[in-house]
Amino acid sequence: MRYIRFFNELHLSDIALVGGKNANLGEMYQKLSTKGIRVPNGFATTSDAYRLLLKENGIDAKIQASLKNLDCADTLALQTCGHTIRELILNATLPEQLSKELQSAYHMLSQEYGSEHIDVAVRSSGTAEDLPDASFAGQQETFLNIDTPEKLLQSVKQCYASLFTDRAISYRSSRGFDHFKVALSVGIQKMVRSDKASSGVMFSIDTESGSENIILINAIWGLGENVVSGKVNADEFFVFKPTLKQGLNTILKRSLGSKKEKMLYSEATHTINVPTTQEEQNSFCITESEVLQLARHALIIEEYYKRPMDIEWAKDGLDGKLYIVQARPETVQSKLQNHISIEKYTLDSTKDAKFLTSGRAVGDKIGSGKVNVIHTTSEFARFNEGDVLVADTTNPDWEPIMKKASALITNRGSRTCHAAIVAREIGVPAVVGCGNATDVLSNAQKVTVSCAQGDEGYIYEGEIAFTCKTMDLSSLKETKTKLMMNVGNPAEAFNLAKMPNDGVGLARMEFIMTHSINAHPMALVNMHKGNKVKDEEAIKAFMAPYNDAKEFFLQKISEGVGMIAAAFYPKPVIIRTSDFKSNEYRNMLGGLAYEAVEENPMIGFRGASRYYDESYKEAYAWECEALKRVRDEMGLSNVVIMLPFVRTPEEGAKVIGIMNAQGLVQGENGLKIYAMCEIPANVIIADAFLKIFDGYSIGSNDLTQLVLGVDRESGMIAHIFDERNPAVTKMLKMAIEACKTRGKYIGICGQAPSDYPEITEFLVKNGIDSISLNPDSLYKMHQVVEALEAKLT
Repeated sequence: MRYIRFFNELHLSDIALVGGKNANLGEMYQKLSTKGIRVPNGFATTSDAYRLLLKENGIDAKIQASLKNLDCADTLALQTCGHTIRELILNATLPEQLSKELQSAYHMLSQEYGSEHIDVAVRSSGTAEDLPDASFAGQQETFLNIDTPEKLLQSVKQCYASLFTDRAISYRSSRGFDHFKVALSVGIQKMVRSDKASSGVMFSIDTESGSENIILINAIWGLGENVVSGKVNADEFFVFKPTLKQGLNTILKRSLGSKKEKMLYSEATHTINVPTTQEEQNSFCITESEVLQLARHALIIEEYYKRPMDIEWAKDGLDGKLYIVQARPETVQSKLQNHISIEKYTLDSTKDAKFLTSGRAVGDKIGSGKVNVIHTTSEFARFNEGDVLVADTTNPDWEPIMKKASALITNRGSRTCHAAIVAREIGVPAVVGCGNATDVLSNAQKVTVSCAQGDEGYIYEGEIAFTCKTMDLSSLKETKTKLMMNVGNPAEAFNLAKMPNDGVGLARMEFIMTHSINAHPMALVNMHKGNKVKDEEAIKAFMAPYNDAKEFFLQKISEGVGMIAAAFYPKPVIIRTSDFKSNEYRNMLGGLAYEAVEENPMIGFRGASRYYDESYKEAYAWECEALKRVRDEMGLSNVVIMLPFVRTPEEGAKVIGIMNAQGLVQGENGLKIYAMCEIPANVIIADAFLKIFDGYSIGSNDLTQLVLGVDRESGMIAHIFDERNPAVTKMLKMAIEACKTRGKYIGICGQAPSDYPEITEFLVKNGIDSISLNPDSLYKMHQVVEALEAKLT
């Protein structure tokens, strides 16, 4: 019997023989190389080889005896059992035939790559590993930079022993896998010299929202073990599949990771972690062309396997090429694709809550409990069910206590690290990469961990009340009136898009500016020109790693808009251009130099009037340039542009002229330009406005303010502000009728329909095309509209 198989002998059908990892490597090595996928060659031991080792050394019965009646909840008993079994295997002798075959195969692989002793990665592959319903994330060991036959033989034995690590025993027990129906194969693969370049992980599905339109790529300097283990906060890239398939280069978002360490080769210890330079920390570790090449590889692999995939990649610093070193089915989000209900978590209030720290949110849930800071496995015994696990980072050894936790918090790690993968699988909220969690959080301190606020996860002091609403989507029917959504935060867009919707009726540009730009746009314009500006050092610090202020602005705006547009693609996404008031602009970095003090900024220098004014015209041109990048370069032509606070038709024409000059031409590539209907003049002379614009979206907040003469920011007369006032509803009806008469679009994106079902009913009865609602009221109002339309027909 042969106990070794080279990759060119392995297929997907060989999972029982060599495990999921090795079967996939063989399949890709043979079938995908012609499609441009580079897989370093290698070989694998069979499951028969593992069983032969147990049989020849007579340790089967001893292992069975150790596992009998084991209670995995007893941490000490689990550790003792695992140690005993691993020692049995490590002290065993490799069967002679297996040893000879391993050495012979290693020699052949070395010759293939023109070396006497080639460097290889030695990885474990359980024969029940990477099944569609279980991730077995990092359950067995990996050994890197193994470069002699002697080291290879020892590493193989260590891999066999790792089948009985504490975490592997616990994991199998909790999921009902028979310990003796799981064998172990060892994969031996030519190392990619990513120690001299970069490496990482990518998913052909969004790990948080489950959107199959996203490819998520993480990248770090050096060998890839650090990104998987979560020791390093990685660079992160989101690529949009639908437009990538059309040949467009749609990188939706780029996030710079701190990347404070990198793993290199070491003669003494195989590998070693060393600090990265400041330049490395402040630079993306792969180029945009490499991001797109990796994304195209992910498309090819996913198309071949016909399911979302979890892929490890590495760049060789010697030949500069990208290689695929692992691929397995994604096991968490792919299971949720056909769910017909969603859960929505919401904190009751954070107004008086003390913020403690933040990091990358994993999942969208909220959890609370007592902090339990764990540094080493020796402290596991004091971890209690329901505690909040706080650690520098986690590894697969921590799985037994992770499944007891109400939430997870780590100093280090990215969305694809071990802690994140396990948190998704066990369904608890996790915040990774906080940087300071073990310093600012104390044992027994009560905290709330919120992953329900978008991309960023927040930790608050105390146990804050929260709600979880389950929405049964199967009961909802399509409505004639389009029900759209108001979306502010791009980081929440893909999760919000899972709710029943007809697109986005309002996405506010100023929200993107506040979170991604943080500086007055004219300060950036002047920095781009080389002029000194107030708060320049603070602005430069926020801009890092960008050096050019204009490219920073264009990139961040196009990414923010692009994330929202992609999340709801191909449904329409109405982007309202910036509508800050002068007092809000003054609060931005550098803002004091560009804004006068206004007594009533609500009706001052805002909206369209600002766009053509010489004091702001250049900044608005940048805004248009960013929107053109989203529509034309990124291919997100579902973006509709809406102008706020247009006081006169002439003013609207001026602004559209500026847009045309920047390449945003009404009608070209399907571009529609709407105006906010929020000033009485927009209603009274609607005919004149609608000659210029393709439609209206009613801003009921400002319209109510100006119809009733009520300053929205005045507490003294707040009781008068009511969208249900007959004067306001008459205006709403007139606006609808004007658009209907001219065959133009009419929607509403103000607060009123979200607050008042009777306003929603009024709008539907009067034939409005669409109602855009706050996400938290969308489900409820969908039921209202559905019932009303049924009654009307």
